[in-house]
Amino acid sequence: MLKKRLMAMLMAGVMATTLTACGGSSSGGDSSASSSGSTGADNGDIKISFIMKTLASEHWQFMKAGAEAASEDLGVTVDIKGPPSETSYDEQQNQIETDLAADYDAYCIAPLQSDLVANLISGQTTPIIAVDTNIDAPEVISFVGTGNEAAAKAGAEAAVKLAKEAGWAEVNCIEIAGVQGDATNTARMTGYQKGIEESGGTFLADETQYADAVADKAVNAMEAIMQTHPEGVAIICANNDDMAVAAARTAQESGNENYKNTIFLGFDGQITACESILNGQLTLTAAQQAYDMGYLAVETALKAAKGEEVDEVVDSGTEIVTKDNAQERIDRLNGYLGK
Repeated sequence: MLKKRLMAMLMAGVMATTLTACGGSSSGGDSSASSSGSTGADNGDIKISFIMKTLASEHWQFMKAGAEAASEDLGVTVDIKGPPSETSYDEQQNQIETDLAADYDAYCIAPLQSDLVANLISGQTTPIIAVDTNIDAPEVISFVGTGNEAAAKAGAEAAVKLAKEAGWAEVNCIEIAGVQGDATNTARMTGYQKGIEESGGTFLADETQYADAVADKAVNAMEAIMQTHPEGVAIICANNDDMAVAAARTAQESGNENYKNTIFLGFDGQITACESILNGQLTLTAAQQAYDMGYLAVETALKAAKGEEVDEVVDSGTEIVTKDNAQERIDRLNGYLGK
């Protein structure tokens, strides 16, 4: 498996460019990738449905590239879909219902609403792999994704250390959260709180700002935080990079000097976040390995479709990105997309 993954990573740029020609766009929709290469000659008749939370953000584009690389490397057909945004619940529901009624050999689903999807897949006998966010349902045979709580906890611990080094005597943290009730959002919130408190900081849970995982609302959230706390806050953590970068930029542009040493912590490890770190706005991010997640999801689904045993949990890994390793990550991610 490792050999195949390494091959996929080295060839990802060429394959992603070629395979994307089969369909798909960054604003949502469908794409289809297939191959019958020598490494997967016996897999050519297998079709996998991969429904993501959206295709309209960097994180999901990297996951798409990983899934396409696995499709090429393993010689299996993968149909990739995603709604326009992470709040397009009805659109994703329609995509799931349509594909469940179609002739697929396995499904990879990154659910926007886990409880709803659990009901949609009830009684299904075709293998189902949960991706990015788990689905509490007996029909799901494997979860492929980041250990969100553990990753957020590690990021928070690093943030507290940096806050102390920056001279904050009182290390308070306020979170700009994503979609309320989303399982991934909840896991990250739990990890942030544990990491802050176990490192000697104070997590102001009652002051959490929900911003639906979008940058525009994160701007409003950050403005509200600064109005309530003109004296400054040591750590602002956000449940994705888009919100974290928006919050950091808002604080910088406000001119409030009490926020010049605030530690801004994101989650995902996007290129834009790494660039923001190098530019001195964002401080750090708990980075997911979205490319690996997409690759491993397809690999796991293929095994399941062939009747092979699969692991109940497949951890795609994480890393804490700071100014010390941000450029290296940018280079690696650009390589996946052939840039």
